[in-house]
Amino acid sequence: MSHRTLPRTIENPLVKDRVTFLTTAAESEGAYEYVKVELAPGGGNGLHYHRTYSERFEAVEGELHLEVDGLLRSLRPGESATAPPGTKHRFFNPGPDPIVFHTKIEPARCFEPMLRIAYGLARDGRVRPKSGIPRNALEMAVLFELGESYMNGVPIWLQKAVFGSLYAVARRRGVEERLLRTYCR
Repeated sequence: MSHRTLPRTIENPLVKDRVTFLTTAAESEGAYEYVKVELAPGGGNGLHYHRTYSERFEAVEGELHLEVDGLLRSLRPGESATAPPGTKHRFFNPGPDPIVFHTKIEPARCFEPMLRIAYGLARDGRVRPKSGIPRNALEMAVLFELGESYMNGVPIWLQKAVFGSLYAVARRRGVEERLLRTYCR
């Protein structure tokens, strides 16, 4: 039986970035995941938070802009900042040139499969163009479960109730397995 080798680098045409997996959860035995992000001008993500893992950002090339707990910061090469669990954060590139930064997710969770699925859905045109959110609610629930990401401004109990219920349906209907098989294996 042959296994295809997953690429170390993936691209998202909507978020305008390229991610290279430097250390996967499997390689660190679950301790962390470490990625290199190449972010195009205008690229970035929305304000969100995670309850069970931290993200550490380190600027490598160019100026990385972050919002962490309401504070806007600009990181130059060699500078870093951490968003501990529960901290609302986002990264973005308002400048005219691409930037490069590293992110360490600790402890490792399901960050790699979540990114592979999200980027795959974006490449395949299965997301809303402006938000990058999957058009299919069950696929969206799988991403929220794997990424353990919560939106700013919506009570967590409501997000857990809605996405938890949808995720249970997605598992029963084989949606999660299909996404993992299509984008992660």
